[in-house]
Amino acid sequence: MSELQRKFIQDFIEKDRWHFITDGLKTTLTVTLLALLIGTCIGIIVGIIRCAHDQQTANELRGAKGAVLKILNLLCKLYVTVIRGTPALIQLLIMFFIIMVSARSKVLVAVITFGINSGAYVAEIFRGGIMSVDQGQMEAGRSLGLNYVQTMTRIVLPQAFKATLPALVNEFIALLKETSICGYIGLNELTRGGDIIRGTTFDAFLPLFGVALIYLVLVLVISLISGLVEKQLRKSDMR
Repeated sequence: MSELQRKFIQDFIEKDRWHFITDGLKTTLTVTLLALLIGTCIGIIVGIIRCAHDQQTANELRGAKGAVLKILNLLCKLYVTVIRGTPALIQLLIMFFIIMVSARSKVLVAVITFGINSGAYVAEIFRGGIMSVDQGQMEAGRSLGLNYVQTMTRIVLPQAFKATLPALVNEFIALLKETSICGYIGLNELTRGGDIIRGTTFDAFLPLFGVALIYLVLVLVISLISGLVEKQLRKSDMR
């Protein structure tokens, strides 16, 4: 038996240590997908608010509705600035040790933290996508009798989504890899699973390279799916 085979058996087969990897992968995917859903919802709302404010004239921002929109825009800008200006690790530690100190589920803490973190980046992605859509699209929708929300959801957002898809995929990939810091709050995700094996067997090569390979495969799968979606969107544009 070669040395590599011996180490593989020691690291993954003995005492079913491979469970650390599979259980960690399950946790990583759970946190990533749920945080992505939360971040996308937050990002769309914040992006629409900021665009709605930026697209209004000075006269339109007067009055009660204008004042409310100004306040919401200010809060959204503050949220984006704070979240993008502080490390995700610090946000995770603050959420775990201060804000959600009584929470029983570490997964919940991670999901909320990364969802809020991702929302700030998604908001700017969507804001850029919405602003890239010609203003005439909004005016055309309003002239057809649609209100602002209907025009935004039926006309503007679908076009903005096509323009922002590559950036959204990049954010998804970054979020997936960023969950590797969950070990700082004791959450047994994929990276921590590999590190537990390393600490048990005192062999770092196979566990850590194995974890890196899994991340790489996940990113390749996401990129492949993204490429297929983009191809379908291009086909629909040609019709």
